[in-house]
Amino acid sequence: MYPVPVAGVRELLVTSGSTMAAAEVARQMSEGARNLSLSGHVGFDSMPDQLVNKSVCQGFCFNILCVGETGLGKSTLMDTLFNTRFEGDPAAHNQPGVHIKSNNYELQESNVRLKLSIVNSVGFGDQINKEESYKSIVEFIDAQFEAYLQEELKIKRTLHNYHDSRIHVCLYFIAPTGHSLKSLDLVTMKKLDSKVNIIPIIAKADSISKNELQKFKIKIMSELVSNGVQIYQFPTDDETVAEINGTMNAHLPFAVVGSTEEIKIGNKMMKARQYPWGTVQVENENHCDFVKLREMLIRVNMEDLREQTHARHYELYRRCKLEEMGFKDTDPDNKPFSLQETYEAKRNEFLGELQKKEEEMRQMFVMRVKEKESELKEAEKELHDKFDRLKKLHQDEKKKLEDKKKSLDDEINAFKQRKTAAELLQSQAQQSGSQQTLKRDKERKNSGFL
Repeated sequence: MYPVPVAGVRELLVTSGSTMAAAEVARQMSEGARNLSLSGHVGFDSMPDQLVNKSVCQGFCFNILCVGETGLGKSTLMDTLFNTRFEGDPAAHNQPGVHIKSNNYELQESNVRLKLSIVNSVGFGDQINKEESYKSIVEFIDAQFEAYLQEELKIKRTLHNYHDSRIHVCLYFIAPTGHSLKSLDLVTMKKLDSKVNIIPIIAKADSISKNELQKFKIKIMSELVSNGVQIYQFPTDDETVAEINGTMNAHLPFAVVGSTEEIKIGNKMMKARQYPWGTVQVENENHCDFVKLREMLIRVNMEDLREQTHARHYELYRRCKLEEMGFKDTDPDNKPFSLQETYEAKRNEFLGELQKKEEEMRQMFVMRVKEKESELKEAEKELHDKFDRLKKLHQDEKKKLEDKKKSLDDEINAFKQRKTAAELLQSQAQQSGSQQTLKRDKERKNSGFL
């Protein structure tokens, strides 16, 4: 019971422990006391309403990661879940690797606004070598955790209007083979189970018979348990949803069919897929588990998925990251650690390592310089030796050329002397010949006269 505000009465009247009788209260109120009428209900039981109003004003965010091979109907299922045709181009099968594509949407239902992010693993399972197909997905999830952690570690934090991009749920699409899980599926889910809430679903469940589908579900759950894969279990600790969540846990993995095409069945337009042999109604629980998935994912457990992401997966990442950085809650004596002391210790340790590395680099630099100097001196010595050899070789060649030139000059001089002597002899011979010719001419003339 809450206190009754009365003008002129300073005391608080509480039912438990009060010694004032009801008649005394009535008497005081009748002695000219003015009654005040309340404008509304008074009490702290209105706090849930305040939280609801605040949350509605701020809006909500929800991030879904769709993992599965190309062509399993991931985009179609998202359109069917939120009754909206999201924009997007179909993915090709010739991707060289797996890359992450994220699309953000603003949805509103009644007066509730939802910031929805749909993240798709484009090209997953299309490569011949699928060994590292999961790495880009794990790196993307860790990147969102790291971004949130960096925002938390800021001095001036703005978490109230920070766009939370952490993945709240991973819908893992399993091909309806009817046999067993592929190695790629087991490895990927094992790598993701500690980082995100995994809900396995059997895609295109209308391509497998009812009996085979039930056996396939049992086979999948058996393989997940035997391989230690932790999937998301709908919580049963809340009495209001314990019964429905416990029932739905037994239906995992959900066998779903998606379709945005509406077909008239009876007097109603219903989402369905038309085949030559009949019609598969998406929202008929006898045909598939789409309604179960929608109930569990959106209506019942959306807030729990957000809470599990923050309280379990993000906290695990945060703890591991801070431990890597050297932060601890207690020292070896189980005494609480001061953040300032831890920071100073890590800073001093880092500076010590930095100085040590600097000294090592300096010594290495000096050693490299000495080695280089010795190499340069050796090279210089080799160059001097080579120069001396070339100089000596040059001098020897020069001497040989000078000797050869001298011998050639002597030959030229001897040749000139021989040439001069020959020319002299030739001129003398010509002179003697001309004299003999003149002498014969004279004798002819003389003989003719006679």
